[in-house]
Amino acid sequence: MRQFLRSTLGLSLLATLLLAMLSAGDPLAHVYWNVVFKNMRRDASPSTILVTVDDRKEWTTADQAELLEKLRRQMPRRVFFDLDIPAGKDRAGDAALRQALQSFGDDLAVVARAGKVDDFDQRSFAMPSPDAIGRTNVVVAAWHSNFVYFAISAPYVVKIKSRDYPTLSAVLAGYRNGVESEYYPDFSVDPQSIPKVRSADILNGAAVPTGLAGRTVILTSLERVPPILYFGHRLVPAVALDIAGAEGLGLPFSVSFGAFGAIPILLLAALMIASGARKQGTLKLAWYAGTVATVIVLPIALRKQGIVFSPDGALIFLVIYGSVRLWQKRARRIQLTSAAGLPNLLALTNGTMPVGSDMVVAVVARYEEMLATLPRDLHGDFARAIARRITAGSGTETIYHGESGQFAWAEEARPLETQLDHLEGMRALFASPLQIGAYTFDTNIHFGLDRNEGLDVPTRLNSALASANEAMASGRSIELFEASRLAEAPWELSLHARIEEGLRNGEIWLAFQPQWDLTENRICGGEALIRWNHPTRGAIAPDAFILQAERAGRIDALTYWVLDLAISATLALNARGPRFQMSINLSAQMVDKADLVRNFAEITRRRGIDPSLLTVEITETSSVRNRPAACRNLTRLRELGFRLSIDDFGTGEASLAYLADLPSDELKIDRRFVARMSTSPRDRIIVANTISLAHALGQSVVAEGIEDASTLQMLREMGCDCAQGYHLGKPIAFAEFERDYDVSLQERRWTV
Repeated sequence: MRQFLRSTLGLSLLATLLLAMLSAGDPLAHVYWNVVFKNMRRDASPSTILVTVDDRKEWTTADQAELLEKLRRQMPRRVFFDLDIPAGKDRAGDAALRQALQSFGDDLAVVARAGKVDDFDQRSFAMPSPDAIGRTNVVVAAWHSNFVYFAISAPYVVKIKSRDYPTLSAVLAGYRNGVESEYYPDFSVDPQSIPKVRSADILNGAAVPTGLAGRTVILTSLERVPPILYFGHRLVPAVALDIAGAEGLGLPFSVSFGAFGAIPILLLAALMIASGARKQGTLKLAWYAGTVATVIVLPIALRKQGIVFSPDGALIFLVIYGSVRLWQKRARRIQLTSAAGLPNLLALTNGTMPVGSDMVVAVVARYEEMLATLPRDLHGDFARAIARRITAGSGTETIYHGESGQFAWAEEARPLETQLDHLEGMRALFASPLQIGAYTFDTNIHFGLDRNEGLDVPTRLNSALASANEAMASGRSIELFEASRLAEAPWELSLHARIEEGLRNGEIWLAFQPQWDLTENRICGGEALIRWNHPTRGAIAPDAFILQAERAGRIDALTYWVLDLAISATLALNARGPRFQMSINLSAQMVDKADLVRNFAEITRRRGIDPSLLTVEITETSSVRNRPAACRNLTRLRELGFRLSIDDFGTGEASLAYLADLPSDELKIDRRFVARMSTSPRDRIIVANTISLAHALGQSVVAEGIEDASTLQMLREMGCDCAQGYHLGKPIAFAEFERDYDVSLQERRWTV
């Protein structure tokens, strides 16, 4: 129930009921019925005829008696005397009138009218004197009105001085009382169509075209009877309303629900709207149109049968519901549209992907930077220009736009090689600059591709987005999202929390791999390497979690944890014998940070270690965001006494240019060159010349990746300073490393 009341349907119903309590629907109901009856007219029944006395200004009781006598000769079925009686001026005439009235017996009644609508007090009726009418029956005429004084209903009887008097319409229709306390006129009766006969024709004995025999005759003065507001016609003589009331009572039913008359139509409208809300597209629109038509037409059809329901509640409900839905659709349209006027990524996730299609996301490198150079009024033009080029290349009309420069669409599924060639061709469309007003931009676009059709749209979009961002970060044109990665996604996304847990419970530990001095044939140092043994997943490769730690911003804490443990090991080993040098790796994500030097200095000061015993290895500098800041930090670390090593020399940016830029003490030759020395003369020459270059620059050389004795011997002959690799020792726990170190000190050399 609470959910229903919070829905659009429930809120619209509550608002409707509140407005109904405040009678806010009365104006709507008035306009509705006024329009209905203005356009739905019919002639009055010929069974009731008005005999008007407006052709003579002065009437005495004798004149009225004469008119009644001559009217009786016309043999009407019954007569209603709806005239003022000027009794007391002519006693003989008064007696003649009283006798004439009584001569009709029960077939004549005198009409007493209320002075105005809604007046039912006994003082409001001009009741005839018993001396003037004798025992003649009396009926009354009085009407209820709406807020603008249009007559709407009348009671069957009115109590005056403890006596019940029937109303004229009820007597005309032959009703004494009804199921309800009130009845409603049939306003479709055209007041102009009521048959009329002049009193002069009756007095002169002239032929009456319609004939009065067997008819109901109302003797009345249209000028004397006060006019009343009548739906569809405005002011009409009140007697016309009496006839319309009788016509309403003559319909097959006479049922009304008073103040509750709006509820059935309202509930019907609500049920139809609730049913239509579950339909889709054109069928929904047709259903809603049918609901509106039902609310408009059904009360009319029922009223023609004498059943009165008010449509105002249902009309208010439809207006409120329709207004809220239109507002929601407009808000939804705004919500699903980017600032450039293109459908946004939320619109894509709310829809469905065509069968047999791939999800493609394109990201534009330096998109925000380009926007920053453009005036704000050209931002939309920029996004739309990119979308037009994508449309031209893909043939897809609908391109979804993310505010950070992502553009997504559904691409026809093709064989993978064909699809990749197609996307490469689309990328070529962006080779020419974009012209936005007076601004020209070179655009570099990268694609993420998801081909997992069985997944839902949000998952596919996120997969393609992740792939596109990965392609841009790695400098590749296209990145394909493999379904197998989804299984690893929960693990990777929660990895930083798992790292914290692993550090606490000892799953993450520090291994040490020995570095050998090739001149003295002893362990001269080691590299601290982080390892993770998970209880269920087993050994996790460092690359698998270090990259995630960098992305999650957890690499700082992990690095300082490694530094602290490495210092403990270094202090312990240097206390046992000759100088021992410990190497630790520094992530490129940290090299340019402002607090790097301060934190390293604080840790070494607190632990009381000479920084020169620690070698900081740096690699992957292509991901350094602030190159000048990184160079400053490394220079300051070296000034503090730390040794600097260029790791993986010969690959990536660890090249000659890097060697010239950075203040370093050591080169570490990449394992790919070392591993091929015995089989590749070219790699052997590269290693030999690298060693010579490093020595010429006053730097020591460490070769890593040594897997066999022949490689080790070649390095020794080339003059390499230190060696590292599985042939010399694998990464092991400190206790085991410490034993091996002690053995190397005792033997001073091993057969290696």
